[in-house]
Amino acid sequence: MMIAVVALVLGVLLGLFVLIPRGRNSGQVKQAANHRKVSISYSKAEVALHNKRTDCWIIIKDKVYDVTSYVEEHPGGDAILAHAGDDSTEGFYGPQHATRVFDMIDDFYIGDLKE
Repeated sequence: MMIAVVALVLGVLLGLFVLIPRGRNSGQVKQAANHRKVSISYSKAEVALHNKRTDCWIIIKDKVYDVTSYVEEHPGGDAILAHAGDDSTEGFYGPQHATRVFDMIDDFYIGDLKE
């Protein structure tokens, strides 16, 4: 009987541990991180410094993306490097890209282009 009561109490405590949110501020931390990410802006001169295979940033519609980790995976080979450190909007929206690239690009976003 005692073992059943202890097991029941442990089960309830474990259930509460799983159901109670880990931190009250976890949503606020994520919001702050997203806001901080959006508020970063770069000049065209700053972006231009990142024009190599091992350090490749591009601009698409006044947003800056660090695509360094994608350069080697790019299905179009070195075509991505043609506008490294520069505006790639026209090439990005070209007919060669499948619609999935529009979902993928957000993963590489690092900030906005300064006016």
